[in-house]
Parts: sequence; C-alpha cells; structure tokens
Amino acid sequence: MAQLRAVSCSAVPLYSDGTNNSQRCHIYANNCLKSSSSLQKIGFRFSIFCGRPIIQHIPCQKSCSRIRVVQSLPADEHSNPSGTVEEFVLKNEEATLSGKSYSFGQNGSGKRGKLNKVVLAYSGGLDTSVIVPWLRENYGCEVVCFTADVGQGVMEMDGLEKKAKASGASQLVVKDLKEEFVRDYIFPCLRAGAVYERKYLLGTSMARPVIAKAMVDVSKEVGADAVSHGCTGKGNDQVRFELTFFALNPELKVVAPWREWEIQGREDAIEYARKHNIPVPVSKRSIYSRDRNLWHLSHEGDVLEDPANEPKKDMYMLTIDPEDAPNQPEYVEIGIVSGLPVSVNGKEKTPASLLSELNQIGGRHGIGRIDMVENRLVGMKSRGVYETPGGTILHTAARELESLTLDRETIQMKDMIALKYAELVYAGRWFDPLRESMDAFMEKITETTTGSVLLKLYKGSVTVASRRSPNSLYREDISSFENGSIYNQADAAGFIQLYGLPMRVRAMLKEGV
Repeated sequence: MAQLRAVSCSAVPLYSDGTNNSQRCHIYANNCLKSSSSLQKIGFRFSIFCGRPIIQHIPCQKSCSRIRVVQSLPADEHSNPSGTVEEFVLKNEEATLSGKSYSFGQNGSGKRGKLNKVVLAYSGGLDTSVIVPWLRENYGCEVVCFTADVGQGVMEMDGLEKKAKASGASQLVVKDLKEEFVRDYIFPCLRAGAVYERKYLLGTSMARPVIAKAMVDVSKEVGADAVSHGCTGKGNDQVRFELTFFALNPELKVVAPWREWEIQGREDAIEYARKHNIPVPVSKRSIYSRDRNLWHLSHEGDVLEDPANEPKKDMYMLTIDPEDAPNQPEYVEIGIVSGLPVSVNGKEKTPASLLSELNQIGGRHGIGRIDMVENRLVGMKSRGVYETPGGTILHTAARELESLTLDRETIQMKDMIALKYAELVYAGRWFDPLRESMDAFMEKITETTTGSVLLKLYKGSVTVASRRSPNSLYREDISSFENGSIYNQADAAGFIQLYGLPMRVRAMLKEGV
C-alpha cells in the first residue's frame, strides 16, 4: 500500500464566514462519513487523520488490484465543488475500476514533473497508444491526441478516436491537411527541383513540418503547454518536428518519450500497455517500417537493412511490378503555370486531387520506384525503398518544361541552389529564413515556366513525348540546320578562338612555344 502523504494540523487563516481550515475539515468529515458506505463499494476506506478526512484504498483481488493510492481529501471546498466523496475520488485519482480508467497523480504531478496539457502526434499504432498513458503517468497531464490527414489512407484513420480515448486521451483532434500539404510544401519543393542525394524526393521530409505546424496551432486552440511525438532517437523525424516547434512557438515544451523511457522495443511496449490496461492495436505486425502520405510510401527494415538484398516483390504497395505492367504505353499531359502543376490531360484540378490521380496512373505502370542508401541527419547511413509514382511524373514534367523556359546560367544556378534547398528540407529546416529566401528565388525564376509536357509511361519508365510553352526560348529558325539570317555559322570561328585561348596559352607554355 502506498504511504500516507503528510497532513498538517496547524491552523490556517479564517475564511469569510469565520471558520478556519480545521473547522471545515470536521464539517467536511461529517458529510464524508455519510458517504463512507458508498466508498467501500468502489474499493476505498474512509477515516479521519489529524482533523482531515482520508481516502484509503482497500486492496482487492480483481479489477482494482492495480490501484495504489492514499489521498488526503482537501479541506477547502473549492478543491471539490461537487461536495461528494465519490465524485472527488473519481475526478482526482487514477484507477481502473470495473474496466473504467480514471486519472490520478500526487498533487496532479507525475514521476518526471508536471505539465498541464500535451498535444501528441498520434497515429493509433502501438507506440503512440502507449505514449498516452506514459505521458499521464510521468507528467500528470491531460493528453490531447492529434492526427493529421496527409493522405495516408482511410485504413490508417479508421477508429482513431476510439483508440485514443481508450488509451486515456481526453480527445482526438483530426485535421485534413492534404491540400495544404501539396500546395504549400510539395509544390514548392517540386518547383525548386529539390532532390536529396540524387534520388530521394523528400516525401517524409516535406510532411513533418506541415504536421508539426498544425500541432502548434492545435496546442494554442486547446491551451496546451507542451507537445509530444513518437519519433525515435535514431531518426531524422525527431529533428524535423522539434525544429518546427522551435520556429513557430519556442515556449512550447517538447516531450520525446523514446529519448526518456525505459521501453526498448515492441515487446516492452506491449507489456507496458498490458500493465496499464491499455488496449493494444490488434493487427498483423508488418516486417517493414513504413511511412505513407499523398506524395510517397517509404519502406525500411527487415531484409532492406542489408544493402546487398534485393527488395521482395510483394513489398510494394503503390506501384505494380514494371514486369507486370501493361504492354501498351500510356500518355499523360501535365499542364504547368509558373513552375506549378495545374492540370492533368487538360483538366484543371486542385493540388491534392491532381497528385492523387497521377499516383493511380503512375502506379499501374510501375512508375517511381527508388532504392537508395542515404545519409541520415544524425550521422548514420540507412537503406530505404520509396514509391513515388505521381511525384516522379511531376518531377520529370517540370524539369522538361524548364529546358524550354530557362537559359543555361539560370538552370545551373537553380540546380546548385536546389541541392542546398533539399538539404534544408531533409534536415527539418523548413521554416529557416534561408529556405524561405531560396524559395523566393525559385518563385521568381520560374515565372515564365508555363506550358505543357506530354509524357509516355511504359513499364516503369517515364519519357518525354512533347514540350510546349508560350515562353519557350527555343527558336526553330535559329536551331535549324538550314541557313538563317540570325545565326551566321562563320561567326563560330572567332568565338572558338577566343573561348579556347586559355587552353592554347597553357599548351604553348607546356611545349615551350
């Protein structure tokens, strides 16, 4: 049985009606005695200690066997406005009585400190289901779960509210961020041509700041003083979430359970959930670690941890195996205005619906599979396989149109900046002034990148069929092999002489000429 908290018998100042705390204790005790039989029914004993009523748990063998609390009832009526002992117990003690969960803590604090309210990035999986009671136990706080819909699919959203409340959360807040995600995060990266380490189209990297930003907004709406996430201490996502928190609300406290708790893996998490009577999501455990949103689906873990292993054919979920794709190619036309996609096959669409349609088109032709070994921000290398069907189509279309609308020097500068842009996004610095400044540059130089690109999709490949732009810098009358009035081929001789002069001088020095 838990030890009694010390209770002071010293006198305290009088209340407005002339009574002091000691007198109110006796008055309150008399009322409590009348309800003592009710307390015994729910497993508690009532007594008086030093003039104050005491609620003490009576151990039982079944449903209340996990309750270990002895709590002194307050003498001040303002601490329990309802006035009944049963209501006070149920409001101020955390217990599991007849399968129902109630909150508890010592003076409202937890093992690691006190927080008022925490907004948790919630997926409904094992980790976040366990984090809810862990936060309450360790920080004595109310937990508000937050789920962002960034296109991860209906299956992952199903039954989340029920799961969250069963884990002990006070509420679940869900926000549909799909349009914002594509419009304000994906499309700017697409316009910039941001690709990390030659291959990665930044699917997870772009999603984290939009989710974290929404968490900051929700924390303000519900009056939370802290935010929490389920990212591990080995990954990039912890950085992406927390840098966004820092940038948008530096006063928010951040709790990262994976960097604090003793849970080491899945079995530990299941055991913790069992001890706290938290329903564990019952599903067949995936052997891969996956992250899905409207832009991509990533796969890590299991056989992929060895870079020598070829990915298994049944691992992929968004794209068909190119070998099994249709034997006939499919053509798709992408309309672009100022560097941003606006239409598919001549039909204008919202950003999210446009990307969703291209995912379906690209998926049935096996488009967008990437297998790479990348350098994580935290220093280690990791191997991942990505499926980005719609994104691969859009990336190809945007680059092909730029070949018409941008001159050589601009393309070279844009490509150099795109490398740094991608590094910043990968590292979680979305709200960094440097990235925002780079984005302003990208917006300016792509003002004339307007037109359409027709692409041919066939068994995993994307090739360009045609490009058109009203702002094209390509001039057939100049580029043609036929003679024209603008370009005099004889002029090339003088150009070559001047352009190659440094090389001639160096060769002359070497030969002693």
